[in-house]
Amino acid sequence: MKILIVYYSTFGNTYKMAKLIAEGVKEAGAEPIIRRCPELLPQSIISSRPDIQAGIEMQKDVPFVTLEDFKIADGYAFGTPTRFGNVSAQLKNVVDQFGPLWMQRVFEGKPAGVFVSTGTMHGGQESTILTFMTVLLHLGCVIVGVPYSVPSLYLTKGGGSPYGPGHVAEAENKREIDENESNICKIFGKRLAEIAKKLKG
Repeated sequence: MKILIVYYSTFGNTYKMAKLIAEGVKEAGAEPIIRRCPELLPQSIISSRPDIQAGIEMQKDVPFVTLEDFKIADGYAFGTPTRFGNVSAQLKNVVDQFGPLWMQRVFEGKPAGVFVSTGTMHGGQESTILTFMTVLLHLGCVIVGVPYSVPSLYLTKGGGSPYGPGHVAEAENKREIDENESNICKIFGKRLAEIAKKLKG
């Protein structure tokens, strides 16, 4: 049982969430596969931003996602920072290559969910996840969120909603993932893997 966690992360926050989700996947007895989306920012911007360079360095050992990764997975977690209430261009670029997989019905009947990171509390976490859910429906996925039986969903003062895990990184993207955000990520990963097992069985 394999769960593909594919994400894009500019400063490393969404990457840290991906690792927490992987912990939850392992707890459910499944194998997490973490992959990142290729960078699309111009080199001129990257070279002028030490914070972006640090984020890239943090993730340098994570392989880039391939279409083959999607074929072998039994479930999916898609991660992205928000971009004006929507998904990043880097993740959308990967999605735009799904045509052959969609034709082959690779995604149909498999569980999938979305996790996000924003700079502010109301920076588009819910709109980004809900917007991406239309992609999941087109692919034929079974959408997985986070139910209110998860105590941290009531307690969070940062990110996280019924639609999926979230993190508020604040203005300079330096706020660490707090306990409730972390719990939501782990439980989401575990739930995704458990549902994948039921659907495959």
